[in-house]
Amino acid sequence: MTEYLTDIEIAQTNKMVMIEEVAKKLNLTRQNLELFGNYKAKIDVATLADKEATGKVILVTAITPTPAGEGKTTTVVGLGDALNKIGKKAVIALREPSLGPVFGIKGGAAGGGYAQVVPMEDINLHFTGDFHAIGAANNLLAALLDNHIHQGNMLDIDVNRITWKRCVDMNDRQLRSIVNGLGARVNGIPREDGFEITVASEIMAVLCLATDLKDLKNRLRQMIVAYTRDNEPVTAGDLKAEGAMTALLKEAIKPNLVQTLEKNPAIIHGGPFANIAHGCNSVIATKTAMKLGEYVVTEAGFGADLGAEKFLDIKCRQANITPSAVVVVATVRALKMHGGLAKNQLSEVDLTALEAGLPNLLKHVSNITDVYHLPAVVAINKFPTDSEEEIALITAKCQELNVKVVLSDVWGQGGSGGVALAEEVVAMCDSSENNFSYAYDNEQPIADKITEVVQKIYGGSGVSFAKSAKTAMAKLEHLGYGKLPVCMAKTQYSFSDDPSLLGAPTDFTIEVSQIKVSAGAGFIVVYTGDVMTMPGLPKIPAANSIDVNESGQITGLF
Repeated sequence: MTEYLTDIEIAQTNKMVMIEEVAKKLNLTRQNLELFGNYKAKIDVATLADKEATGKVILVTAITPTPAGEGKTTTVVGLGDALNKIGKKAVIALREPSLGPVFGIKGGAAGGGYAQVVPMEDINLHFTGDFHAIGAANNLLAALLDNHIHQGNMLDIDVNRITWKRCVDMNDRQLRSIVNGLGARVNGIPREDGFEITVASEIMAVLCLATDLKDLKNRLRQMIVAYTRDNEPVTAGDLKAEGAMTALLKEAIKPNLVQTLEKNPAIIHGGPFANIAHGCNSVIATKTAMKLGEYVVTEAGFGADLGAEKFLDIKCRQANITPSAVVVVATVRALKMHGGLAKNQLSEVDLTALEAGLPNLLKHVSNITDVYHLPAVVAINKFPTDSEEEIALITAKCQELNVKVVLSDVWGQGGSGGVALAEEVVAMCDSSENNFSYAYDNEQPIADKITEVVQKIYGGSGVSFAKSAKTAMAKLEHLGYGKLPVCMAKTQYSFSDDPSLLGAPTDFTIEVSQIKVSAGAGFIVVYTGDVMTMPGLPKIPAANSIDVNESGQITGLF
């Protein structure tokens, strides 16, 4: 059996160049950078204010994820390297990994094989401290809120209607529901509370959608943290918290520059999850990349029903971005799981299961081309166990429906394995018709926007709203938030809200249990099924395999 190096072994054998050398490829000088050691830097976006954002945006998304893996980030990195290899000035724009999945079930998120961003250990762990700053700002606001109540509650906050939670960037189910403020009177007012993972914090979404420091402070001011006894919203501005929070975030708002294994530039910034937030890197990072490169390769979290939908309906709408092309990543292994195979059977050639799983891929592609009217190509992310017959079947079925499809082997070959994909993407950007439109109109009522997403994007028959969700919709529309886009909080494992429904199910109903507004981020969060904003660890966490040797070298990270 062939032995393959692990991702971290590949990354650690790679010799990086100084980050200033990477910056030169983007015509950045030392004056544009704030260095974090030799291989990381923050970009001072203020020094680029006069540049136009003209780069073409290529969105990389994927089929509905499975435990078999899809390789979306790997494809982003490999495609960026491939575009540079064929002579294009390309910049990669990625999200920062969360410690939750790094130590949980998923592992690191810096790409894989020979298509990685480095230093992968730093990127997957503390990086430049952005997530710590977001967590500190979030918890400062929570402390100010509870202190206000303790000190007399001049705003008449209803302690049973506090919506703001503390956060920590770790999967910790024990913190989902807690009671705090216990003990003597000086310890605060006892109440039920809970934690969210940092990537679910509204501050993460605010940071990723803000256009500059002034916009960041204004968005922070507008965030709703509670309601009064008269059912009126209480904001961070009411608590006079936005200034101090902005002070904590003034460095975190600057995007981070690193490099790929092939020494090409990658901007990594922000990291909201796509199943409980909007799933895209920051607007500032994307716009900065558009100023510095001809092509910007970016990703949106999980499958296209979550990440791509929110990238297109929320991020692109707010930031006035029109993507030039979309890449939908699929693997033979994942499609066979959607066709009914168990994970331990995926190495077997099974054309029947593969064909049964193909509707999942085709539904995602049709959403991109028929709903959003964007040019799309399928990238088959090659695994060593894939057979020629299986790859040929996917190719044939896509071609029958006039869907462009390219085999990508960036995991095994780096940029060289993505040249065909890069050439197809360039051709689409240059010649394909692009009539980009959104899945719904913001002017529609909240319920109608949710229904549009469910029917058009998920393929469901309709929506069932809990009584509390109906009450919340009416209240939000009364308060003037009804024309905001919707951010669906849904399982990533199915088009439906039932993670066991694989493939491309139809005639299902989405159950909406709760609705709340993220007024600073500028969207309405719609909670479906059993999706939680604080995940838990699996039976055998990835953390159990991570170690550090006597020389300080990390092992087992991925």
